[in-house]
Amino acid sequence: MEQGAARERATERPSPPFGDAARGPEEAARVPEQARAESARGEHTHGEHTHGEPAAPGAAPASGVAPASGAAAAAPAPVPARAAVPAARTAPAARVVRHSVRGQILDALRTALVGGELVPGEVYSAPALGERFGVSATPVREAMQRLAVEGAVEVVPNRGFRVTERTPRELAELAEVRALIEVPVMLRLARTVPAGRWAELRPLAEATSAAAARGDRAHYAEADRAFHRAVLSLAGNEQLLAVADDLHRRSQWPLISAPVVRHGVLVADAAEHTALLDALTAQDLAVVEALVREHFTGSNA
Repeated sequence: MEQGAARERATERPSPPFGDAARGPEEAARVPEQARAESARGEHTHGEHTHGEPAAPGAAPASGVAPASGAAAAAPAPVPARAAVPAARTAPAARVVRHSVRGQILDALRTALVGGELVPGEVYSAPALGERFGVSATPVREAMQRLAVEGAVEVVPNRGFRVTERTPRELAELAEVRALIEVPVMLRLARTVPAGRWAELRPLAEATSAAAARGDRAHYAEADRAFHRAVLSLAGNEQLLAVADDLHRRSQWPLISAPVVRHGVLVADAAEHTALLDALTAQDLAVVEALVREHFTGSNA
């Protein structure tokens, strides 16, 4: 086969060079006539003049053919066809919509996880959840992949996603790591942050109290994370915020059998936020440390 291909290439005519050097005298004389015919066809489109500026006198045509002498030199260059609008210009809008749907589904799944609607150990398929939320399986699958990164679910090949079975030991380990990170930061902030800054965080503490009073576990989880993010943001360390928020979210996934959180537990946890702000304002380091450790180990919230 290689010998046959070599013989075939040997008999092929070489590619001609560009310009009139490739043409004989008669063919070169015919080129201006073809150019005039193409120009006449392209000059008007549906009664409108084509866009673009005319070529300068004596300029070579865009095709790379050198101008001929005499009357042929005055022939106008072919007018290029109007370029089509790239389809990519409309793509960002579609991506924004898809990501918006995925974000809404992600929030809904997190709420269902924290509230115990998605049971630990159970497997859920993306098409079934998509039907439940009234969307296609694609945004559900993308949201579930994100939850898998966060440790809330596990991928089950050809089946879907299994809700992670969190044990009391795992939650205790998460609480210990959170305390190792946040206690030193809280103590440093207590020594350096002016009292007025802590007053600005009172509304966030009140939001956790309102959610706790309603017994709304899902909204309490969001308000609790918002409060802790606001406090830690005063340290000015974005990496600290990312790590602490990830640990916080992992600690909020339900235990095996998804026990119902008692109303009194939520109310007590929310009250610790207000007490922590009081201690930070007073720069009472001993109380700050005790409250933070108790907040993590007492409720894992």
